[in-house]
Amino acid sequence: MRLKRFWFLPVVIAAMLVFGGFAVAQDADPAPQAAGPAAPGAGQQDISGPFDMERCVKRALELNPSMTSIRAQLQGSKFGTKSAFGAFLPSASANYGWTHYDRQNSYSNHYSDWASGVSVSQPVFHGFSILAGWQKAQLTEESTAASLDNVELTLIGNVQSNFLSLLKARMDVKSAEDSVARLESQLKVITAFYDVGLRPKAEVLDAEVDLATARQGLLNAQNNVSIQETQLNTLLNIPVETQVDYVGELKDIPFDLTLRDCLTRAYKGRPDLVIGVKSVEIAKKDVTGAESTFYPQVDAGWDYTNKGVDAGLGKGGSDGYSYRNKEYWTAGVSASMSIFRGGQDYYNLKQYQEVVKQVEAELENTRLNAGFEVKQALLNIKSAADSIDVARKSVEAATEAYRMAVARYQAQVGTNTDVLNAQSRLTETEAQLSQSLANYGTAISTLYVSMGEKNLGLKEAK
Repeated sequence: MRLKRFWFLPVVIAAMLVFGGFAVAQDADPAPQAAGPAAPGAGQQDISGPFDMERCVKRALELNPSMTSIRAQLQGSKFGTKSAFGAFLPSASANYGWTHYDRQNSYSNHYSDWASGVSVSQPVFHGFSILAGWQKAQLTEESTAASLDNVELTLIGNVQSNFLSLLKARMDVKSAEDSVARLESQLKVITAFYDVGLRPKAEVLDAEVDLATARQGLLNAQNNVSIQETQLNTLLNIPVETQVDYVGELKDIPFDLTLRDCLTRAYKGRPDLVIGVKSVEIAKKDVTGAESTFYPQVDAGWDYTNKGVDAGLGKGGSDGYSYRNKEYWTAGVSASMSIFRGGQDYYNLKQYQEVVKQVEAELENTRLNAGFEVKQALLNIKSAADSIDVARKSVEAATEAYRMAVARYQAQVGTNTDVLNAQSRLTETEAQLSQSLANYGTAISTLYVSMGEKNLGLKEAK
């Protein structure tokens, strides 16, 4: 049956394509809302109450800008997968136009043509390049999902490290306050002895100098606490001027995993290893795409054309005789194949094959580094645990030594130098203990990150 005056058909099809694309966009997964500049203000109601380590990590994972960025990247890769799948489907185009001739046509008395048309093309076989492109897009999406896990682990490690540093800074403040209190007490004793002529002025001056030094150390420790709190606020996307109730204390964290257990879990769960595997598979899909140039390209097509003498595609004449053969459609299948391109396709394929070897070697290197990081973290845990035991014994000994030095001085059988030295050693051992406890917690945090596991509150391993 001959088609009748379907000049409006290209417009209808174009409208269908536009609204169809809009419908696909509406059906797509909605992108997560970004935590932009308004996020800190919007989350003010969520910062009330105490913030322990686990709550800090959860908030950072939800609102830190780096997480917003990687989530947007993942959403974009999902759209890329859907776009690649579209290459399997037919494509359509429409046209409508006017052409003027500088002479009369042999078939009519008109100098101009009005024409519209619709073309539909369906790829039949492109040497597996379309399939490889779609599979590559899927692998890219999976690799980006692994990158999301990797960013999460990095952020968890940063938050936990800063939280432990804050707890250490607070312990240092407590130690500095105790040091100042001990030196103030000693200064009072020395001053009393000096007032009655039992001690020289030099001892009073020595005590005042040590007290001033201790007070300066206290100020530095308090400033370090403020810096760590500000850093945590930044990681948690909280305004730096906001006071947050961070709670917690440095303590021993139960841990009894063996090296074999840790390596097994690391090789299974580390996202950078997953990314490496996906990179190898993506490189192989590029090889498939390069091989496709050696295969024929087969496409099917359908075209409809309608011409007329005016904008309404009228045929002219009372019976339309002049343009009666200017409305028609065609359908067919075409195949093409590149025969020779000077070796371009061959060497392009060789290049992608070498890329596969490259990413396979990089994956093996990543695996080796993963094993090293796990072993290093385990050694750091053991070293920090041993340091904690030594530091606790040192604190006990230094405390007793200070008590004895004060008693001897008050009994007039010791010197002020003995007291000041004992006080200094006690402060040093307290700092060593807080550092060892912080190192222990940081080493455990690093181990979980190196295993690819998200232990938000550094609870006992299972």
